[in-house]
Amino acid sequence: MQYFTDTDMGLDIGEVNAAVESAFADHGRGLVQMPPKVYITLHDGDFRTMPAFLPSLSIAGVKIVNVHPNNPAKGLPTVMALTIILDIDTGLPIAVINATRLTDMRTGASGAVAAKYLSAKKEIVLGVIGTGRQAQAQVAAISRELKIRRIKVWSRDPLHIRKFADRCMEYPCVSSSLEDACDCDVLVTTTPSRSPIIKSEWIHEGTHINAIGADAPGKEELDPLLLKRAQVFVDDFPQAVHSGEVNVPISRGIYHEKDIAGTLGEVVIGKKKRTGADAITIFDSTGLAIQDLAIAKIAMKHGHTVELPFP
Repeated sequence: MQYFTDTDMGLDIGEVNAAVESAFADHGRGLVQMPPKVYITLHDGDFRTMPAFLPSLSIAGVKIVNVHPNNPAKGLPTVMALTIILDIDTGLPIAVINATRLTDMRTGASGAVAAKYLSAKKEIVLGVIGTGRQAQAQVAAISRELKIRRIKVWSRDPLHIRKFADRCMEYPCVSSSLEDACDCDVLVTTTPSRSPIIKSEWIHEGTHINAIGADAPGKEELDPLLLKRAQVFVDDFPQAVHSGEVNVPISRGIYHEKDIAGTLGEVVIGKKKRTGADAITIFDSTGLAIQDLAIAKIAMKHGHTVELPFP
């Protein structure tokens, strides 16, 4: 068995986007095995287990990922992850992968795939709410699929905005109010908010939104009225209903599962699409285990390895 480290080093973001897009296509065609992720709640955070089998890549495994919001004060990432790959013929564990950075990249890739298919424009003003690792991953991945003319960014901390702008120096990047950041072509929300911070009236027709931050029960970033105005595409129905952007409005009876327009996989295979240039579209991302397997397949070709005895 091999332990893979530095798995994000040298990965081509375009290749990652394409691999994740292919995984969504398989999901849209019903060609994967992937139960909803399981959540375990701890004192200061949680961890999730995410098993899947992706036959098209002959890969199976499970990711264990935590979310601990207080970790940065302790010098640790908020999100850390480990993926275990199994031999599909014997069940023998063949690899353990440091998937912390890979988790950022594969989530960024899902946003890029959504923007590629659902954005009404190919040249965009990008609005970014939040300035953490996932915000940066979204920018990096989306830039491979669409031409970013300008970035409007909001954060509660001006220092975080400056650091974000320094990391995105190839694009004109301006600090904006929440409302002004929403005046864009593609909006990315990456906060851990548990109450809506994006008002419906701030979003104009034709906007596409990647709703990334809501990934656990009780989290929401968008005004429920906005969901009713928009075409909402989820990554996976059971996961989104349980822990995506739609979870709180559905639990309160404000929004209903039948109102969801479809899955991103269905969009990728052409089964569903935006209804027109003036439509507001939302991608509700919870993060899928098949994304982790798709990027693991690539990372295992690039990461440094250490041999581990097993069994």
